[in-house]
Amino acid sequence: MNNLTFFTEFILLGLSEDRHAQTLLLVLFLGVYLLTLMGNLVMILVIRGDSHLHIPMYFFLGHLSFLDICFSSVTMPKMLQNFLSQKKSISVSGCITQSFFFLLSGCAEASLLSAMAYDRYAAVCHPLLYTVVMNRPLCTAMVGAAWMMGFLNSLVNNLFIHKLHFCGSNIIAHFCCELPSLFPLSCTDPTANEFLLSGSSAFLGLLTLPLILFSYSRIISAILSIRNSEGQGKAFSTCSSHLTVVLLFYGTALFRYISPASGSVLERVVSIQYSVITSLLNPLIYSLKNQEVKAALQRMLRQQKCALG
Repeated sequence: MNNLTFFTEFILLGLSEDRHAQTLLLVLFLGVYLLTLMGNLVMILVIRGDSHLHIPMYFFLGHLSFLDICFSSVTMPKMLQNFLSQKKSISVSGCITQSFFFLLSGCAEASLLSAMAYDRYAAVCHPLLYTVVMNRPLCTAMVGAAWMMGFLNSLVNNLFIHKLHFCGSNIIAHFCCELPSLFPLSCTDPTANEFLLSGSSAFLGLLTLPLILFSYSRIISAILSIRNSEGQGKAFSTCSSHLTVVLLFYGTALFRYISPASGSVLERVVSIQYSVITSLLNPLIYSLKNQEVKAALQRMLRQQKCALG
């Protein structure tokens, strides 16, 4: 770390410098974080505990819930701590570590959403062969590949940040240590790092988005070929939840990582959308629009009620 710093810590400006606003934000984001943990943990327990959900779709959904817990936990505890603290500091090593796990979680989620799109394609377009096509080894390999892509992308970008020297201002105009927010603080030229981050983000998009577009183009074609409206509605309902999550996550994440950093309030709002709000909404979207999940949750609650007496 010696070649990184002329100071030992960064200051995170957060979302607001007004003390009254920070109190309101503390209550709001504490509630969001607790709901995120509870919602995703319930999804994991329901999927693991109900044999009716031991199919590929819910295998991916369980991993998505675990990833959402990890993603929100990278930033939220420090954000909540800073709402209570006068000096909103984070050590340089802590900042680099946070940026590593932030990028790892985000890239892994993008890759996992791509795998889930292919799963929906197999379910809608090849229903009779679904369990054969989406066998357990393939599902496990796709989840492993998602984590590996996230790890490699984050590792490369965070290794190259060690070539930067930070001096002068140590104030980060953000609520967490995201790489685009660190580059403006460098007193050496960060152009190569910016190019690497934009290029690796674009490369990840080129690997994942075509699979999503291919899957949903075939899904839409298959749905339109169904002659009765009831069949179309049932087929669309199996994919609408995932498509909603993809649009929420990809739309904001691509804007953040391909555009240059400016430290604007809009960038902080966009980061909150894909790193905090999406993790909160995912279990709600998948549970409220999914009859199988709701039925499994009701069965689990009945079993708990019987066990208690």
